[in-house]
Amino acid sequence: MKINLKSGIDKLLFGMKQNDVTAVLGKPDKNYKDEDDNVIFVYNAHKIRLTFYEEEDLKLGYLVASSNDLEVFGFKLIGRKIADVKKDFASKGITKYNQETFDTFENYFNEDNWFILQTEFDEVVKFEIGAIINNKDEFDWKFPVKK
Repeated sequence: MKINLKSGIDKLLFGMKQNDVTAVLGKPDKNYKDEDDNVIFVYNAHKIRLTFYEEEDLKLGYLVASSNDLEVFGFKLIGRKIADVKKDFASKGITKYNQETFDTFENYFNEDNWFILQTEFDEVVKFEIGAIINNKDEFDWKFPVKK
């Protein structure tokens, strides 16, 4: 599954509606609403969770994934040492992270590309990516709107 920074993962593009996603991945294994009334789809086989923002006409705005198949710029993420992953990102000019620690987990947030590398025991265990907010303070949706 190829991560497309600022756009989504694989064929999943920020701005898709639920029916667009089910056309690509099929019916989710789990479908529920969170505390903000956002719709969440869970796909077990793909190890991915999708959030459709209620306040944005239920457009896909956030992805959380932990599949071993995840890759960006041709390199894998999950199960690798964070130092090695950060070196790979640095080779592509991505070097700034805000780091937070929660118990045994550490999050490395890159604001420019709106992603989080979550680690446990010094290894990347989860990747999160959200839709970018542009300079007009609006989401930069990547999925073409049907006329």
